[in-house]
Amino acid sequence: MTEEGEIRRHLVLIKPVSLEDEKDSEQTASSVIRRVFSLFKNVRLGSDLANLQVPPQLSQPKSQLQCYAEMIYSFGGKDLLGECSRRDSPIERLKSVVTWNISKLRPVLFGSPYNPILGETHHVSNGHINVLIEQVSHHPPVSALHATHAKENIDVAWVQYFSPKFRGAYVEIEVKGKRVMKLHSRKETYHMEQPRLILRFPGPGGYWDGKTKLKCPETGLAADLHLNSGSFMERFRGNNRSLKGKIYESSSGNMLYEIFGHWDRTVMAKNLKTGEVEVIYDAQETITGLKPPIVKNLEEVMESESALVWGEVSEGIMKKDWERAGKAKRLVEEKQRESLEQREASGEPWVPKHFSVVKDGKDWECSPLQPTVPRAPLVITKAQGEIVNRFQDSKT
Repeated sequence: MTEEGEIRRHLVLIKPVSLEDEKDSEQTASSVIRRVFSLFKNVRLGSDLANLQVPPQLSQPKSQLQCYAEMIYSFGGKDLLGECSRRDSPIERLKSVVTWNISKLRPVLFGSPYNPILGETHHVSNGHINVLIEQVSHHPPVSALHATHAKENIDVAWVQYFSPKFRGAYVEIEVKGKRVMKLHSRKETYHMEQPRLILRFPGPGGYWDGKTKLKCPETGLAADLHLNSGSFMERFRGNNRSLKGKIYESSSGNMLYEIFGHWDRTVMAKNLKTGEVEVIYDAQETITGLKPPIVKNLEEVMESESALVWGEVSEGIMKKDWERAGKAKRLVEEKQRESLEQREASGEPWVPKHFSVVKDGKDWECSPLQPTVPRAPLVITKAQGEIVNRFQDSKT
């Protein structure tokens, strides 16, 4: 098989998680409980789970990098990122930033994505939006993301790392790192926070929870959002995933809008001066029927691309060939260990290709090396199937 054919055979692109996927999940409560308890039976309360080894049977067929990047490049309906700059007034732009942040909340299905290897990347374009994410540290796991909107001159930069803790009845994942959006044509900067993730037992999936803040120093406007995962009975009744908050002037605390609703349904904003209520977010329009990327230019796909690095593992998981998936996963991890040993032997430090990285105590600072993200070889188009394993050799 030629080198190009080998790449095609192992490049596996998976559909992003959509709202409807929860109902179609194959996981039953009983099977989830058995598999989760088998994983955590030897884990102590309060333990850090960042380096927990997850077997293929408990894995999703995609890397954590893909899960992060999908929050930006995968959407239906309006281009909500572009809307952030298109609005004329500062308050309307802040409302749009709030809406875009809500759109990044996605259902969390049972199963752990792969822990990205050092230097792994994911590069995808959707319309005017280009997204590039790189794993800049493996221990601890740290990801740096850069997204740009070519038409509206928007820049989004994240550095993301997490601290998962086992709490007995649930796993609490605190998502850390700076998130900044710059609307260059408006000369505005927005600082954003991420809610924590709660994985409760029994039952598959997880829930976003906690308080987050968005603020724009240039306009003096800010927003507070509070996500509530709910009690067991509230989740049973479908009353979980509620969201409430406010938009206000930072200096005076004067409230301008009240925010309320459910992030998996609709979210409303009430103008406290006029009493007018408007729908600012509709999950049905934004996060249903999401499509996977397809390959537009195979020659430009980087060797570090997530869909290529983990392709063999993903194929095994999708076919429920656990032996094949486990063997492929071990090969990826062994290759990473060998690379680490070689660097240690030579005394040559690893340097990210797309970001400059500085660690300040427990915090990480990551800055893109290029001002804009180039067009990606993997793209989102309108006419795509639900799961694309476009180049798999059906005879193998």
